[in-house]
Amino acid sequence: MQSKENLDKVIQKSRVHFYKPIQIAEILFHFRRGEKIDPSDLESYRNISKKWRDEVSRVLVGRVSTSSQKYQDNVFEKNAMPPKLLSELAAFNNKNSGIVENYIYNNLRKRLSMVSEAADYLNKSTIDDFDIAFMLSKFTKQAGLKRSIDKMYEITVYALFSTIIRALKVEVSMEIKNTDQSILEDFSDFIRLVLALKENKKKISIPGQFFRAGVTNAADTGLDMWANFGPAIQVKHVSLSEDLAEDVAENTYSGKVILVCLDGEKEIIEKIADQLGTIIQSTITVSDLKEWYSTCFSDKYKKILGRNLLEDLRREFSAEFPLSNQIDPFLKERGYDPRKLIGIWSL
Repeated sequence: MQSKENLDKVIQKSRVHFYKPIQIAEILFHFRRGEKIDPSDLESYRNISKKWRDEVSRVLVGRVSTSSQKYQDNVFEKNAMPPKLLSELAAFNNKNSGIVENYIYNNLRKRLSMVSEAADYLNKSTIDDFDIAFMLSKFTKQAGLKRSIDKMYEITVYALFSTIIRALKVEVSMEIKNTDQSILEDFSDFIRLVLALKENKKKISIPGQFFRAGVTNAADTGLDMWANFGPAIQVKHVSLSEDLAEDVAENTYSGKVILVCLDGEKEIIEKIADQLGTIIQSTITVSDLKEWYSTCFSDKYKKILGRNLLEDLRREFSAEFPLSNQIDPFLKERGYDPRKLIGIWSL
């Protein structure tokens, strides 16, 4: 059954939030309930299905998709769930009391249980027993979470960098050097509103900070974090072919760029970046991250840095992977019973 094979590919490629599988399930659900849509006619559900998906994802995974419309519509492409296959799936789903919807949402339940395990480890860990390598392994060793490892690495980097920079008490200073009173007066509003300098004050000092760029697309090769003292940071978790490494290097902002990557990718990225003339300030590997984590949780620093780092990790993890207790009530309300999933539809 080609439609089942394509559905499984969509599920396997989906991140924890399951936006695309949920969208497919909601199209099937609304069609089965008599909604005036035609699974073979993409325009009859292209936009409305996003609304249905968001209503469900907001309840079940605590957020909605913020990807571009083009990226969201990839779910209907030939290698995913095009109208022809969706129509086949819808007919089968109707004849079998919503079995495909049942299959999709019980796969989501399974995926969320994996996130819960990772969250439990993080929340129950202390400054004496937390192990960043074990935390990362929750994502690298479970097939259901591998697609979300990029966000886990991003959280890992952000929490670490933020903790260290606060401990170092880094300050960033900005000063207006022009002494021409005329231009200072003519652009006084700009100085106040944009530079945040009060009247007659020409210098300001603020704490050094890192900022996350927010939710990114699965295929994103751009900015992940930036600092208010200059560097932009890109976290690269994937195993790179030379072509992909070249793509990363080409999309890297020249100048004060810090790349965080797997140990085995450092040499190829730096080599190709050098060939392309891309300027990278530094390349940090996962081994570097683990060493800094080890220092933060050492006896010397764990009560100062370790405690703050653990709090930052928990906060960022909770924001990135919000856990909902609504999946079981949702399954019960819809009548999605995993015991009804047999044969090729078995979990």
